Amino acid sequence: MRLSHPFFQLPVLFEAERLQAEVAALPAQAWVAHPDGLPGNSAVRLISAGGGETDAVHGQMLPTPWLADMPYLRQALAGFGVVWSRSRLMRLAPGARVPEHADINYHWHTRVRLHIPVFTQPEVRFHCDGQVVHMAAGEAWIFDNWRRHHVENRSAAPRIHLVADTTGTAAFWAFACGQAPPRAQWRTVEWAAERQPRLLTETNLRAPVMPAAEVQWLVDDLRRELTIAVDTPDARGRATQFSNLLESFVQDWRQLCALHGTDGRGRADFQGLAKAVRDAARALGDGLIMRTNQASALLVLEKRVLQHLMAEDAGGG
Repeated sequence: MRLSHPFFQLPVLFEAERLQAEVAALPAQAWVAHPDGLPGNSAVRLISAGGGETDAVHGQMLPTPWLADMPYLRQALAGFGVVWSRSRLMRLAPGARVPEHADINYHWHTRVRLHIPVFTQPEVRFHCDGQVVHMAAGEAWIFDNWRRHHVENRSAAPRIHLVADTTGTAAFWAFACGQAPPRAQWRTVEWAAERQPRLLTETNLRAPVMPAAEVQWLVDDLRRELTIAVDTPDARGRATQFSNLLESFVQDWRQLCALHGTDGRGRADFQGLAKAVRDAARALGDGLIMRTNQASALLVLEKRVLQHLMAEDAGGG
Protein backbone atom coordinates (compact mmCIF):
# COMPACT_ATOMS: atom_id res chain seq x y z
CA MET A 1 0.00 0.00 0.00
CA ARG A 2 1.24 3.46 -0.84
CA LEU A 3 1.69 5.95 1.98
CA SER A 4 2.49 9.65 1.97
CA HIS A 5 5.83 9.02 3.74
CA PRO A 6 8.19 6.03 3.82
CA PHE A 7 7.66 5.42 7.57
CA PHE A 8 5.04 6.11 10.22
CA GLN A 9 5.56 5.30 13.89
CA LEU A 10 2.27 4.64 15.63
CA PRO A 11 1.81 6.44 18.98
CA VAL A 12 1.48 3.29 21.10
CA LEU A 13 3.90 1.11 23.06
CA PHE A 14 3.92 -2.53 24.21
CA GLU A 15 5.56 -4.39 27.08
CA ALA A 16 8.70 -5.60 25.35
CA GLU A 17 9.73 -7.99 28.10
CA ARG A 18 6.37 -9.79 28.05
CA LEU A 19 6.49 -10.08 24.26
CA GLN A 20 10.03 -11.41 24.51
CA ALA A 21 9.05 -14.03 27.09
CA GLU A 22 6.24 -15.35 24.89
CA VAL A 23 8.47 -15.50 21.82
CA ALA A 24 11.36 -17.10 23.72
CA ALA A 25 9.01 -19.87 24.91
CA LEU A 26 8.33 -21.05 21.35
CA PRO A 27 9.87 -24.43 20.50
CA ALA A 28 12.50 -24.69 17.79
CA GLN A 29 10.09 -26.49 15.46
CA ALA A 30 7.85 -23.40 15.32
CA TRP A 31 10.46 -21.65 13.18
CA VAL A 32 10.44 -22.31 9.42
CA ALA A 33 12.58 -21.09 6.55
CA HIS A 34 11.60 -17.98 4.63
CA PRO A 35 9.29 -18.95 1.73
CA ASP A 36 11.76 -17.43 -0.76
CA GLY A 37 14.72 -19.16 0.84
CA LEU A 38 16.46 -15.94 1.90
CA PRO A 39 19.58 -16.81 3.93
CA GLY A 40 19.29 -15.99 7.62
CA ASN A 41 15.53 -15.35 7.39
CA SER A 42 13.02 -17.51 9.25
CA ALA A 43 9.50 -17.14 10.59
CA VAL A 44 6.76 -18.43 12.89
CA ARG A 45 3.29 -18.43 11.36
CA LEU A 46 0.76 -16.81 13.69
CA ILE A 47 -2.23 -16.15 11.42
CA SER A 48 -2.44 -18.21 8.24
CA ALA A 49 -4.88 -19.74 5.77
CA GLY A 50 -6.85 -22.28 7.77
CA GLY A 51 -4.53 -21.76 10.74
CA GLY A 52 -2.04 -24.14 9.13
CA GLU A 53 1.60 -24.20 8.17
CA THR A 54 1.25 -22.26 4.95
CA ASP A 55 2.26 -18.87 3.57
CA ALA A 56 -0.77 -18.58 1.26
CA VAL A 57 -2.54 -15.23 1.22
CA HIS A 58 -5.95 -16.51 0.10
CA GLY A 59 -8.46 -18.39 2.21
CA GLN A 60 -9.95 -18.09 5.68
CA MET A 61 -7.21 -16.65 7.87
CA LEU A 62 -7.13 -18.18 11.35
CA PRO A 63 -4.79 -18.17 14.36
CA THR A 64 -2.25 -20.98 14.39
CA PRO A 65 -1.56 -23.16 17.46
CA TRP A 66 1.59 -21.10 18.08
CA LEU A 67 -0.47 -17.94 18.52
CA ALA A 68 -2.85 -19.75 20.87
CA ASP A 69 -0.01 -19.93 23.40
CA MET A 70 0.81 -16.21 23.21
CA PRO A 71 -1.94 -14.34 25.09
CA TYR A 72 -0.23 -10.94 25.32
CA LEU A 73 0.63 -10.95 21.64
CA ARG A 74 -3.03 -11.71 20.88
CA GLN A 75 -4.06 -8.79 23.08
CA ALA A 76 -1.61 -6.55 21.22
CA LEU A 77 -3.08 -7.46 17.85
CA ALA A 78 -6.71 -7.32 18.96
CA GLY A 79 -6.23 -3.88 20.45
CA PHE A 80 -5.88 -2.29 17.00
CA GLY A 81 -9.48 -3.22 16.18
CA VAL A 82 -8.64 -4.25 12.60
CA VAL A 83 -9.02 -7.42 10.54
CA TRP A 84 -5.72 -9.27 10.26
CA SER A 85 -4.47 -11.14 7.22
CA ARG A 86 -1.33 -13.32 7.13
CA SER A 87 0.79 -12.53 10.20
CA ARG A 88 4.09 -13.93 11.43
CA LEU A 89 7.11 -13.52 13.63
CA MET A 90 10.05 -12.83 11.34
CA ARG A 91 13.61 -13.52 12.48
CA LEU A 92 16.73 -12.07 10.90
CA ALA A 93 19.97 -13.78 11.93
CA PRO A 94 23.06 -11.81 13.00
CA GLY A 95 24.71 -10.32 9.93
CA ALA A 96 21.77 -11.24 7.68
CA ARG A 97 19.69 -8.91 5.58
CA VAL A 98 16.47 -8.63 3.63
CA PRO A 99 17.58 -7.64 0.09
CA GLU A 100 16.26 -4.46 -1.45
CA HIS A 101 12.92 -4.93 -3.16
CA ALA A 102 9.44 -3.45 -3.54
CA ASP A 103 6.25 -5.38 -2.75
CA ILE A 104 4.35 -5.34 -6.03
CA ASN A 105 2.10 -8.40 -5.60
CA TYR A 106 -1.69 -8.17 -5.63
CA HIS A 107 -1.83 -8.87 -1.87
CA TRP A 108 -0.10 -5.57 -1.16
CA HIS A 109 -2.29 -3.31 -3.26
CA THR A 110 -4.64 -2.72 -0.31
CA ARG A 111 -2.66 -3.97 2.69
CA VAL A 112 -0.02 -2.55 4.97
CA ARG A 113 2.37 -4.45 7.22
CA LEU A 114 2.50 -3.54 10.90
CA HIS A 115 5.87 -4.11 12.59
CA ILE A 116 6.19 -4.56 16.36
CA PRO A 117 9.84 -5.27 17.21
CA VAL A 118 10.32 -7.92 19.90
CA PHE A 119 14.08 -8.61 19.95
CA THR A 120 16.30 -6.03 18.30
CA GLN A 121 19.51 -4.01 18.67
CA PRO A 122 20.44 -0.46 17.65
CA GLU A 123 22.54 -1.89 14.80
CA VAL A 124 19.39 -3.16 13.07
CA ARG A 125 18.43 -0.69 10.36
CA PHE A 126 15.33 -0.52 8.16
CA HIS A 127 15.81 1.39 4.88
CA CYS A 128 12.92 2.68 2.75
CA ASP A 129 13.21 5.07 -0.18
CA GLY A 130 16.38 6.70 1.13
CA GLN A 131 15.23 7.01 4.76
CA VAL A 132 16.65 4.86 7.56
CA VAL A 133 15.14 4.04 10.96
CA HIS A 134 15.77 1.75 13.90
CA MET A 135 12.53 0.27 15.22
CA ALA A 136 12.97 -0.28 18.96
CA ALA A 137 11.48 -3.17 20.94
CA GLY A 138 7.86 -2.56 21.93
CA GLU A 139 7.24 0.14 19.33
CA ALA A 140 4.81 -0.09 16.39
CA TRP A 141 5.58 0.98 12.82
CA ILE A 142 4.18 0.84 9.30
CA PHE A 143 6.02 1.66 6.09
CA ASP A 144 5.32 2.16 2.39
CA ASN A 145 6.22 -1.22 0.92
CA TRP A 146 5.52 -0.06 -2.66
CA ARG A 147 8.76 1.92 -2.36
CA ARG A 148 12.09 0.12 -2.49
CA HIS A 149 13.22 -1.08 0.95
CA HIS A 150 15.66 -3.40 2.68
CA VAL A 151 16.69 -4.42 6.21
CA GLU A 152 20.14 -5.03 7.69
CA ASN A 153 20.98 -6.75 10.97
CA ARG A 154 24.52 -5.68 11.74
CA SER A 155 24.26 -6.78 15.36
CA ALA A 156 25.50 -9.98 17.00
CA ALA A 157 21.97 -11.11 17.98
CA PRO A 158 18.88 -12.21 16.05
CA ARG A 159 16.27 -9.61 15.24
CA ILE A 160 12.64 -10.73 15.68
CA HIS A 161 9.65 -8.61 14.65
CA LEU A 162 5.95 -9.32 14.81
CA VAL A 163 4.72 -8.51 11.29
CA ALA A 164 0.97 -8.44 10.68
CA ASP A 165 -0.87 -7.52 7.49
CA THR A 166 -4.12 -5.54 7.40
CA THR A 167 -6.20 -3.26 5.19
CA GLY A 168 -6.96 -1.17 8.30
CA THR A 169 -10.08 0.68 9.42
CA ALA A 170 -10.63 4.43 9.10
CA ALA A 171 -9.79 4.74 12.80
CA PHE A 172 -6.58 2.76 12.33
CA TRP A 173 -5.41 5.01 9.49
CA ALA A 174 -6.22 8.16 11.42
CA PHE A 175 -4.27 6.79 14.39
CA ALA A 176 -1.33 5.54 12.32
CA CYS A 177 -0.87 8.51 9.98
CA GLY A 178 -2.37 11.41 11.90
CA GLN A 179 -0.58 13.99 14.02
CA ALA A 180 0.96 12.05 16.91
CA PRO A 181 1.07 13.53 20.43
CA PRO A 182 4.40 13.81 22.28
CA ARG A 183 5.86 10.38 23.11
CA ALA A 184 5.37 10.98 26.83
CA GLN A 185 1.61 10.89 26.19
CA TRP A 186 1.62 7.58 24.30
CA ARG A 187 -0.35 4.72 25.81
CA THR A 188 1.41 1.51 26.80
CA VAL A 189 -0.73 -1.59 26.21
CA GLU A 190 -0.44 -3.42 29.50
CA TRP A 191 -0.96 -7.12 30.02
CA ALA A 192 -4.40 -7.98 31.44
CA ALA A 193 -4.74 -11.60 32.50
CA GLU A 194 -8.53 -11.44 32.54
CA ARG A 195 -8.86 -10.05 29.01
CA GLN A 196 -9.71 -12.53 26.24
CA PRO A 197 -10.22 -10.28 23.21
CA ARG A 198 -11.71 -11.47 19.96
CA LEU A 199 -9.13 -11.52 17.19
CA LEU A 200 -10.60 -10.49 13.82
CA THR A 201 -9.14 -12.40 10.86
CA GLU A 202 -9.59 -12.00 7.14
CA THR A 203 -11.86 -14.07 4.90
CA ASN A 204 -10.08 -13.77 1.58
CA LEU A 205 -11.95 -15.99 -0.88
CA ARG A 206 -11.52 -15.02 -4.51
CA ALA A 207 -14.31 -14.96 -7.07
CA PRO A 208 -13.82 -17.40 -9.97
CA VAL A 209 -13.31 -14.41 -12.29
CA MET A 210 -12.09 -10.97 -11.24
CA PRO A 211 -14.89 -8.39 -11.68
CA ALA A 212 -14.34 -5.76 -14.35
CA ALA A 213 -14.44 -2.91 -11.82
CA GLU A 214 -11.47 -4.38 -9.94
CA VAL A 215 -9.54 -4.96 -13.16
CA GLN A 216 -10.19 -1.30 -14.07
CA TRP A 217 -8.97 -0.15 -10.64
CA LEU A 218 -5.75 -2.16 -10.81
CA VAL A 219 -4.97 -1.21 -14.38
CA ASP A 220 -5.68 2.49 -13.85
CA ASP A 221 -3.24 2.48 -10.95
CA LEU A 222 -0.58 0.78 -13.06
CA ARG A 223 -1.06 3.22 -15.94
CA ARG A 224 -0.67 6.22 -13.61
CA GLU A 225 2.72 4.89 -12.46
CA LEU A 226 3.95 3.87 -15.91
CA THR A 227 7.11 5.59 -17.14
CA ILE A 228 10.29 4.83 -19.10
CA ALA A 229 13.77 4.00 -17.86
CA VAL A 230 15.58 5.86 -20.66
CA ASP A 231 13.85 8.64 -22.57
CA THR A 232 13.96 7.84 -26.29
CA PRO A 233 11.32 8.29 -29.00
CA ASP A 234 11.01 4.50 -29.28
CA ALA A 235 10.50 4.09 -25.52
CA ARG A 236 7.89 6.86 -25.43
CA GLY A 237 6.05 5.22 -28.30
CA ARG A 238 6.05 1.81 -26.62
CA ALA A 239 4.86 3.34 -23.35
CA THR A 240 1.88 4.83 -25.17
CA GLN A 241 1.13 1.53 -26.88
CA PHE A 242 1.47 -0.33 -23.55
CA SER A 243 -0.95 2.06 -21.86
CA ASN A 244 -3.43 1.78 -24.73
CA LEU A 245 -3.14 -2.01 -24.64
CA LEU A 246 -4.14 -2.00 -20.97
CA GLU A 247 -7.09 0.29 -21.63
CA SER A 248 -8.29 -2.01 -24.42
CA PHE A 249 -7.83 -5.03 -22.16
CA VAL A 250 -10.14 -3.54 -19.53
CA GLN A 251 -12.79 -2.79 -22.15
CA ASP A 252 -12.65 -6.34 -23.52
CA TRP A 253 -12.64 -7.88 -20.02
CA ARG A 254 -15.73 -5.84 -19.15
CA GLN A 255 -17.48 -7.21 -22.24
CA LEU A 256 -16.64 -10.79 -21.29
CA CYS A 257 -17.99 -10.17 -17.78
CA ALA A 258 -21.18 -8.82 -19.36
CA LEU A 259 -21.44 -11.94 -21.51
CA HIS A 260 -20.44 -14.65 -19.00
CA GLY A 261 -20.67 -13.09 -15.54
CA THR A 262 -17.95 -13.78 -12.96
CA ASP A 263 -19.02 -17.21 -11.72
CA GLY A 264 -16.52 -19.10 -13.86
CA ARG A 265 -18.47 -19.64 -17.05
CA GLY A 266 -16.67 -18.93 -20.32
CA ARG A 267 -13.26 -19.53 -18.76
CA ALA A 268 -11.65 -20.19 -22.12
CA ASP A 269 -12.63 -16.72 -23.35
CA PHE A 270 -11.20 -15.00 -20.26
CA GLN A 271 -8.02 -17.07 -20.40
CA GLY A 272 -7.59 -16.34 -24.09
CA LEU A 273 -7.84 -12.60 -23.51
CA ALA A 274 -5.35 -12.76 -20.63
CA LYS A 275 -2.86 -14.70 -22.80
CA ALA A 276 -3.23 -12.23 -25.66
CA VAL A 277 -2.49 -9.32 -23.31
CA ARG A 278 0.53 -11.13 -21.85
CA ASP A 279 1.97 -11.76 -25.29
CA ALA A 280 1.37 -8.20 -26.52
CA ALA A 281 2.75 -6.64 -23.34
CA ARG A 282 5.96 -8.68 -23.56
CA ALA A 283 6.58 -7.30 -27.02
CA LEU A 284 6.26 -3.73 -25.73
CA GLY A 285 7.57 -3.81 -22.17
CA ASP A 286 11.35 -3.49 -22.50
CA GLY A 287 12.48 -0.46 -20.48
CA LEU A 288 9.01 0.36 -19.13
CA ILE A 289 9.01 0.80 -15.35
CA MET A 290 7.02 2.12 -12.41
CA ARG A 291 7.73 5.74 -11.50
CA THR A 292 8.01 5.30 -7.72
CA ASN A 293 10.08 2.15 -7.33
CA GLN A 294 11.56 1.48 -10.79
CA ALA A 295 9.97 -1.99 -10.86
CA SER A 296 9.42 -3.55 -14.27
CA ALA A 297 5.99 -2.63 -15.65
CA LEU A 298 5.74 -6.13 -17.12
CA LEU A 299 6.40 -7.72 -13.74
CA VAL A 300 3.86 -5.50 -12.00
CA LEU A 301 1.25 -6.29 -14.66
CA GLU A 302 1.88 -10.00 -14.19
CA LYS A 303 2.02 -10.14 -10.39
CA ARG A 304 -0.59 -7.51 -9.54
CA VAL A 305 -3.14 -8.20 -12.29
CA LEU A 306 -2.74 -11.14 -14.63
CA GLN A 307 -1.92 -13.81 -12.04
CA HIS A 308 -5.13 -13.00 -10.19
CA LEU A 309 -7.71 -12.74 -12.94
CA MET A 310 -8.88 -16.32 -12.43
CA ALA A 311 -9.16 -17.96 -9.03
CA GLU A 312 -7.31 -21.10 -10.12
CA ASP A 313 -4.22 -19.16 -11.16
CA ALA A 314 -1.19 -18.63 -8.95
CA GLY A 315 -1.46 -16.40 -5.91
CA GLY A 316 1.31 -14.19 -4.59
CA GLY A 317 2.50 -11.81 -1.90
